[in-house]
Amino acid sequence: MKAGLFMCDHVNKEYQPKFGNYSNMFFDLFPHFEWKYYDVYSGIFPQNLSECDVYFATGSKHSVYEDIDWINELKDVVRQLYHENRYFIGFCFGHQLMADALGGKVGKSPNGWCVGVHDFDIKKREDWMHSYQDHLGLLMMCQDQVLTLPHGSTVLAKNEACPVAIMAVGDTFLGIQAHPEFSKSYDKLLIQKRISKMGKDVAKKGILSLDRPIHNGLLQNWITKFLTTKM
Repeated sequence: MKAGLFMCDHVNKEYQPKFGNYSNMFFDLFPHFEWKYYDVYSGIFPQNLSECDVYFATGSKHSVYEDIDWINELKDVVRQLYHENRYFIGFCFGHQLMADALGGKVGKSPNGWCVGVHDFDIKKREDWMHSYQDHLGLLMMCQDQVLTLPHGSTVLAKNEACPVAIMAVGDTFLGIQAHPEFSKSYDKLLIQKRISKMGKDVAKKGILSLDRPIHNGLLQNWITKFLTTKM
């Protein structure tokens, strides 16, 4: 399967020797895909959307509602993917981008920052969710969230702090607010570097939560089945 990655940001160069860039994280999460990378953050987009079978979008330090050229162009691309019934999967910023591009609303969460390990309840079981379990532990690093769902969407997973944790729009779009591509050590680094933004109490709680289990591998398996059972 040919997978295209819209890189909406880059790991700080200072941390890349240890953690790699986002391209490395997605390759590690989905090593069975044939990857092609598009640095949309620098204005590099596919010449033709038929270049890949599915497109993923990374997280970003930016917000989807910022009026920035590459963000606006990427929204147009997402809408084109949707209208052409192509596959798209967004993580964090990519999840929010999908919602915004298709008519939903994204903004600062009334619950504040969500960081560290969060446990999510599955609200709607899909055929591609196997081996199945009714909850997932996933790494979070966000302040923005989807506040209003786009038309035709279904919430698949949620918790009290994040009511739209996983959503599907139609048959080919999937959004995940969490970061299954992250390691716990990278999430911890980001928490430590952003204490002044999120506050000491939120940071402390997030770091303590890192002792809990995460299910990145299970979600990877679900996403792969979402794609292979539909294509």
